[in-house]
Amino acid sequence: MGKKITFVLALVFMSAPVWGQTDTVKYVPKYLDPVNEELRKLSEEREDYRDSVTGAIEDRQEAREEYERLNRRWIKCDLSNIVKPESPEAFESQFHFPPVRQYWTGTCWSFSTTSFLESEIYRIQGKKIRLSEMHTVYYEWLEKARRFVRERGKSRTSPGSESNAVFRIMKKYGAVPLEAYPGYIDDPRHNHGELDDEIEEYLEYVEDEDVWDEDFVAESVALILDKHIGKPPSSFDYEGKTYTPQEFLSDVMRLNIDDYVCIMSTLEFPFYALGPFDVPDNWWYDSSYYNIPLDEWYAGFKSAVMNGYTVAIGGDISEAGLNGLEDAAYVPDFDLPQDYINQSSREYRMFNKTTTDDHGVHVIGCTEIDGRDWYLVKESSSRGHWGKHVGYMFYRDDYVRLKMMEFAVHKDAVTDLLKKFVEQ
Repeated sequence: MGKKITFVLALVFMSAPVWGQTDTVKYVPKYLDPVNEELRKLSEEREDYRDSVTGAIEDRQEAREEYERLNRRWIKCDLSNIVKPESPEAFESQFHFPPVRQYWTGTCWSFSTTSFLESEIYRIQGKKIRLSEMHTVYYEWLEKARRFVRERGKSRTSPGSESNAVFRIMKKYGAVPLEAYPGYIDDPRHNHGELDDEIEEYLEYVEDEDVWDEDFVAESVALILDKHIGKPPSSFDYEGKTYTPQEFLSDVMRLNIDDYVCIMSTLEFPFYALGPFDVPDNWWYDSSYYNIPLDEWYAGFKSAVMNGYTVAIGGDISEAGLNGLEDAAYVPDFDLPQDYINQSSREYRMFNKTTTDDHGVHVIGCTEIDGRDWYLVKESSSRGHWGKHVGYMFYRDDYVRLKMMEFAVHKDAVTDLLKKFVEQ
């Protein structure tokens, strides 16, 4: 028994660590299994080959897309036989600031109507004041965000809008001179691609997550706007005095915004009555448009321009008869013979969407050439800066009658038309 205990104790002591000695750890090279390494290398080679094939396909596709982009063709009219104005000097035009580009934005409505109001300030009080287009754009976005919440996502949120949006925004938020708010951070060539995308993505999140808090959403959209185009001033100095935007509108611009009217011509609603301009950019469904027959609509437009007023007008610019390189727009006979331009042909094109509310411009003068009315148009879009007369285009009467959809003007320019609404 004693020998057995002695043997067991000996085994215990033999297996125990030497007193004062501990196990240690050390770094050693990881063993790379040769077979696994060969398989890994083969896998990488296959992946590299697949990537090279895919890359070659993508390069070929990109090259084809770029070739198609650079060689894309439009159908445009040949104006060689059209007698058109030689230059803007051929027109009797009203005061306006030189044309400016809207660059990469969908804000023609603000550029054209702001230019129109600049001309109105000069016509009424002889002052030359360059206004900020982006001040209106900023607050229009906030109004869109608020209505988006109120309508639970069923309200349009694109950068487009209408002339009377400028009137509506100025009445609520005032206006500022361009020097007080240029509406860009570092590059004066306005580029709203990222701004528009970021607002759209945020509002999609609002709808997906049911974030129907109007003030919170508007404040969040304001932060996006601040980042991209800057925060508008609550007050600013102008000619030695400090103004709020509302004070600038009332005390310096001195325009009565309620004096401006928008006039359309459509068979969709009764004539000599107010109705909505039924286009997507009338996103708040404004129903204050005066609707009149085409002949009177055109006569009122022409009379206003001939009598010293300017007009903000909107309509379609996608036709073959509009050629930016030639600075002109008319209706060629391969589109529609002149004798067929009437209320019905106009309405048919609006109904089937070949006439759409693409663009807003500022009409600043008129002239008669070869028995036809021509109008001088101040353009903010790119196409208006392609020709010889940068920032100007010439619209013939037929293009206005067939393709322009509505116009905004001071009510004094169309007094006889507005009387008919009272008489009905």
